[in-house]
Amino acid sequence: MRFDLSDDQEFFRETARRFIETEIPVGKVREWHDHPDGCPQSWWQAAAELGWTSLMVPESLGGGSISGRPIVDLAIVADEMGRGVTPGPFMPTNAVADTLGRLGAPDQQALLEGVMTGEVVLGWAFCEPGGDWTAAHVAAEAVPANGGYLLNGIKTAVEAGAQAHHLLVTTQSPEGLAQFLVSADAAGLTATPQESLDLGRRFAEVRLDGVAVGPDALVGAPGAATVADVERQCQVMLVLQCAESAGLAARVLEFTAEYAFDRYSFGRPLASYQALKHRFADMKMWSEASYAAADAAADALADGREEVRTVSVAKSYVGDRSVELMQDCVQLHGGIGVTYEHDLHLYMRRATVNWGLFGTPADHRERLSRLLGY
Repeated sequence: MRFDLSDDQEFFRETARRFIETEIPVGKVREWHDHPDGCPQSWWQAAAELGWTSLMVPESLGGGSISGRPIVDLAIVADEMGRGVTPGPFMPTNAVADTLGRLGAPDQQALLEGVMTGEVVLGWAFCEPGGDWTAAHVAAEAVPANGGYLLNGIKTAVEAGAQAHHLLVTTQSPEGLAQFLVSADAAGLTATPQESLDLGRRFAEVRLDGVAVGPDALVGAPGAATVADVERQCQVMLVLQCAESAGLAARVLEFTAEYAFDRYSFGRPLASYQALKHRFADMKMWSEASYAAADAAADALADGREEVRTVSVAKSYVGDRSVELMQDCVQLHGGIGVTYEHDLHLYMRRATVNWGLFGTPADHRERLSRLLGY
């Protein structure tokens, strides 16, 4: 958690935390696990009223940030959502809103009004079977036809894919990589819900079978420019994911420490044993370093300073350490830590899914090696 928040940012953080703790405590999260959309639309609209979907939208279109650095402000929300293991189409909606705000045509940007009220959900259809999150391996095709395009291909792990009203679809076109904003009810588009280890979020496989779109569906310019646009979307998603994972780990460490003081063994609290103190010290270091890495990634993206490298550093560290920290906390809880009734597994599930989304830590370490010339 940042220590350099302005008064406005601190108030924003406190408001987000109070809202999550009062409106959707973990008990409510459990109740919503059987909800087909992960959460009621009315709750998502209430979250949008707090500004959770408008920070990445330019002021000229009705949005605006708190500090003038939208991704930094949005990472505050991601942290709090992690602490509450909160559901909702937070990351894809904001990443696509950022793209439309920067590159969308007027008709596409008109959708942002509904996004900012929570009435419109946006999905990011990028990854394909095989789990590769790089633009070079996009196989979905956009074939010119009748003055527009026919889209064909399969997208997987599309968060809110079956709940989204519009999907930003990445394809290969004769001009190079291209992205299209496609209505979820377009003929030939099928979104099939996928099972997920994360019980709170919803993912889908999206099939495109000759989906006809006009030239007005194109977002930005195809070719090299779109590669940069996709990179930006990946970075936004990764920054928010790292902030969320840091929040997940910090909250698990908090309630594990509380348990260690409350749980007695041989007449003394678990927390009093020297060996366990060492483990808690290590986990605290991992938690604080995870926050530092996530904050550095948000700063780099906000300022345009070596964002590719810094974001990959954050994912490679936070992705591994958040899961490792929670595994240690499971052991410290003993038998109760592996039961369904305990909340720990909800956090572990989300951290594990985050570990693989948008590239594994190993993928990002390999990317860092290439950036360094190895």
